[in-house]
Amino acid sequence: MKKFAVVGSGYMGGGIAQVLALGGARVALADVSAEVAQKNYERLLVESDQFVADGLFPEDATAVLKENLWVAKDIEEAVADADFIEEAVPEVIEIKHQTLARISAAAKPEAIIGSNTSTISIAELSKPVANPERFLGVHFSNPSPFIPGVEIIPHAGTSTETVAAARQLVHGAGKETAVVKDVTGFVLNRLQYALFHEAAQLVEQGVATAEDVDTLVRTTFGFRLPFFGPFAIADMAGLDVYNFCYKSLQTDFPERFATPKILSDLVEAGKLGTKTGAGFLNVPAERTPELVAYRNKAYVAMQKLIEELGPAPIN
Repeated sequence: MKKFAVVGSGYMGGGIAQVLALGGARVALADVSAEVAQKNYERLLVESDQFVADGLFPEDATAVLKENLWVAKDIEEAVADADFIEEAVPEVIEIKHQTLARISAAAKPEAIIGSNTSTISIAELSKPVANPERFLGVHFSNPSPFIPGVEIIPHAGTSTETVAAARQLVHGAGKETAVVKDVTGFVLNRLQYALFHEAAQLVEQGVATAEDVDTLVRTTFGFRLPFFGPFAIADMAGLDVYNFCYKSLQTDFPERFATPKILSDLVEAGKLGTKTGAGFLNVPAERTPELVAYRNKAYVAMQKLIEELGPAPIN
């Protein structure tokens, strides 16, 4: 059985521990004290019972967690025999450095060490880690039991073997991975905060209310996003259309909406997306009818799911 450890048993760390344990690994849970870790372990079991009752976890989930998840007396005991260790302590670099130094000193030299940081440089975090080629970012999203994507972030010194092994263990827990470079904000948060920044400006300027912005996002382009990323959406819309829309936006926002060179280069080359069989993702033109049929079926299914669930209890 694979042996993992999660250091930091709070909301994120506890959720990650659930994911890994339900994926079949033996997972040690550690925190600032055994008492804190034990309290969070008990919380995770109660949560699991509720998730089972709500049909969100398999029927045997709590039994699996009791079998696979255990509380260590301290960080050193948790990581001593682990093949993979996930650090999930608060987003304070001093706390992370202290924690990673303890993990590194007590772990096997070949053990992979991941950090769940969402914004801190992986290269910076790697400084207290011995054998830093085995260290990288493994960024789960909240709530980790139910969000399928995980951001894998190697720093310049991370080995390709470490990246491959980290992806494999995350896939083994039923998640999907994307490998991105160690730049400020990585990818997930750069995209998320870019949208929020524009949304906040629209509300500040009185263009729309927060409620109306949320409505437009979730019922228009946000409605597409569970199925297609921005490049697939652009290819289906037509890159020439996107190019024209950028020019329109530049009427009032010439710098903020400057046309990306990667887009204008494709348009100049006559690669306009699915209509020409080449674009960002190069979907062959003969597969366009199949893609359109899938898209339409997906959107109808999404609308039915939303109607079945009912409105979110926000207001």
